Amino acid sequence: MKKTLKFPFLAGAIAALSLTACNDDTMETPSLQQEQQAESLRPEQPGDLEKVCYYVDQNWSSSAVLTTSLQNSADTSFMNSQMTKIASLWGRSNPTLRFVNDPSNYNSTYNAISYSTGKIYYGYAIYYDAKNKGGDIVNAMILAHEYGHQLQYIFGLPTVNESTARPNELEADGFAGYYLRRPNGYNQTSFTQIAAAYEFAQSIGDYQTNSPGHHGTPPQRRSAVRLGFLLGQYDLTASAFDYNFFYYYQGVLNGTYKMGKNTQYPEIDAFMQQHMEELRKIQSGEISAEEFKNLK
Repeated sequence: MKKTLKFPFLAGAIAALSLTACNDDTMETPSLQQEQQAESLRPEQPGDLEKVCYYVDQNWSSSAVLTTSLQNSADTSFMNSQMTKIASLWGRSNPTLRFVNDPSNYNSTYNAISYSTGKIYYGYAIYYDAKNKGGDIVNAMILAHEYGHQLQYIFGLPTVNESTARPNELEADGFAGYYLRRPNGYNQTSFTQIAAAYEFAQSIGDYQTNSPGHHGTPPQRRSAVRLGFLLGQYDLTASAFDYNFFYYYQGVLNGTYKMGKNTQYPEIDAFMQQHMEELRKIQSGEISAEEFKNLK
């Protein structure tokens, strides 16, 4: 399954082909459900022979190069440390994190893909564009989104299913917002910077609602990351996050927000009831992109 993305934290895929030059990166044949998801586990420290592989997989250009480093050691260290932090937040070990470069077609690496086999491949082009336009927080957000797909694979999430990828992608956006808020995550207590990072994408979301690859509309995706940020005030397991995320977010999927009391998590419910109208206005577009950036 090939995905060419105009926006960052999106892609989950399983390659049907094997990597010819990386013995530890063998792929498996995808199922439809796996193709609609995405995830990863922990960056290993590979030996010299596997640092560069001159075949990636069918999701990338045939001239792309798989490598363990970015253009400089500081960028590589940042991404590896973020991978460790994200995985640790959820009590997991790191996935395999690899980077993809294509000197002959640099823009072909404007993508990040999470695989069901415990790997995240991250393109040079998307990394440096994100860093130049929005700083480190944007790449931390993209990586947290891709790791959210890893959690979906590991725990059989999301619990809400559709004929499109929308629940998977909205929840991964929520996982990203949650990570950026958590004290043991990116520890960003102000939503303003998170919203600005999210808006880095020139086109977050799409309106192809009948397409299997539909990720949610831009307003829906904004409300997903906002909800994840709000839930970041609480220490949740992946399953508890999924329960609470869809308890309050089901309205994005079916058009009506659930207002019944969440008796399983009364403390969260008391807090979230204060934000339901705000979330409704975000997902309906009543709160504009500019207003979204100014939410506290």
